[in-house]
Amino acid sequence: MSGVFMQLPIVGKLKHPNPWIAGLVVAGVLGVGSVAIVTRQNTASQTENLAELTVPVEAADVTVRIEATGEVQPEQRVNLSPKVQGRLERLFVEQGDRISQGEVVAQMESQEIAAQLAQAQARLDRARANLAELENGARPEEIDRARAGVRQARSQWERSQAQLAELRAGSRLEDIAEAEAAVGRAEAAIAEVESRVALAQQDVRRNEQLYRDGAISRQDLDRAVDEERRARASLQQVRASAEEARRRLERLRNGARIEEIDRAEAEVASARASLEEAQARLDELLNGTRPEDIASAEADVMEAEAQVRYYEVQLEDTRVRAPFSGIIAQRYADVGAFVTPATSASDVSSATSTSIVALAKGLEVLAKVPEADISQIYTGQSVEIVADAYPDEVFEGRVKIIAPEAVEERDVTLFQVRLDVLTGEDKLRSGMNVDLTFLGDRLSNALVLPIRAIVTRRGETGVLVPNDRNRAEFQPVTIGPTIGDRVQILEGVSAGDRVFVELPEGQERDDILDES
Repeated sequence: MSGVFMQLPIVGKLKHPNPWIAGLVVAGVLGVGSVAIVTRQNTASQTENLAELTVPVEAADVTVRIEATGEVQPEQRVNLSPKVQGRLERLFVEQGDRISQGEVVAQMESQEIAAQLAQAQARLDRARANLAELENGARPEEIDRARAGVRQARSQWERSQAQLAELRAGSRLEDIAEAEAAVGRAEAAIAEVESRVALAQQDVRRNEQLYRDGAISRQDLDRAVDEERRARASLQQVRASAEEARRRLERLRNGARIEEIDRAEAEVASARASLEEAQARLDELLNGTRPEDIASAEADVMEAEAQVRYYEVQLEDTRVRAPFSGIIAQRYADVGAFVTPATSASDVSSATSTSIVALAKGLEVLAKVPEADISQIYTGQSVEIVADAYPDEVFEGRVKIIAPEAVEERDVTLFQVRLDVLTGEDKLRSGMNVDLTFLGDRLSNALVLPIRAIVTRRGETGVLVPNDRNRAEFQPVTIGPTIGDRVQILEGVSAGDRVFVELPEGQERDDILDES
């Protein structure tokens, strides 16, 4: 500009200025001025465009929120089927009814089984009457007592016979030898213990003198006295054992006396008489009935009882009972429908011929959390629940169970998470779709950016930042959890840095990301 202004006086001094030259000078002055103005306008425009095309990296206190979807379902659900096939005779519940565990839900036709039970009961009555007739009207307790008396008499007779046989056999030589050895061992033990007693007495006398001289304590003297007392007690026991051994040896050497054998023979005869008397009493009660006839009649009674129990179970199986307390969620069969036994069906179409009603208990939410977010989920975590049917209400939930194994749906890896419903159980219904927000950790001064600012280049996550010419270039970053429409930045940028969300004119995203 100064060079231009220096030429102005020269133009002024020309006597006959050339209009063409003057026009060039003026045009030059105006041209330089226009360049300066355009430059200033472009700089201001780039600054304004940078503010519009970028967002700043912000530091904020945020709570991690993981979004997912789910479905309301019962905590426990089962389709109730009969144990025996047949026609539904009565249905005692309707959809929406609350019932208790064990309550009868439905009754299947049971006339045929009831008739079979009546026949079995009649057969049992005849079998019992036949047994009573064979026992000749005797009361069962009298027969039982008589049989017990026979067993007792036979046992006494066998014992007395054994005693008599032993007395008649006399003493064996090996028994006498063993008794003599026992006496020898007892006498040797006496000598040993007598020696121990003598030593203990000497020890007591010595310790008494030492105690009087003050050489030992009273406790030492008492120990010596106790040892002498124990030695004397042992001596008494050994002498008693020796005396018993001598008496046994004498009995064996002398043999059984005649009067002992006579007495044993009398006892055998008496026991035999008692046995015969007891057997006669039993035979009298049975009135001459053969034991095998009574055994056969008893077997008939047991068989008839088993048959009655079988048909009682069959009759009970025609009653469909609730395995737990809950609410009737669905009704699949009407009175008169033919229903077959089956396991729980998964839907209405497959349950119509195999189930009568569906019983449900409680409510929970089954959520499906993407693999990338499952590390942020933990048991006991609070969850916000929004149902499509109540879009303006937020219900409370809590994580109950996290599935240990993932599932694949449309090539997406998901984990099932079961939630307790804390509020809204009176409004939520099984089968409702819900949106879920898992409330995670609260982060202080976390660096956050809009999700749309994140880009990927050859598998590397990053953002586009302005260079020294305010053009976009790739900057690698490390991201954390997603928080709503924003994401936490762990490394790569600082608070206040600006990041492109829209590119300057003349730049294409693919061109930038393809740069090496």
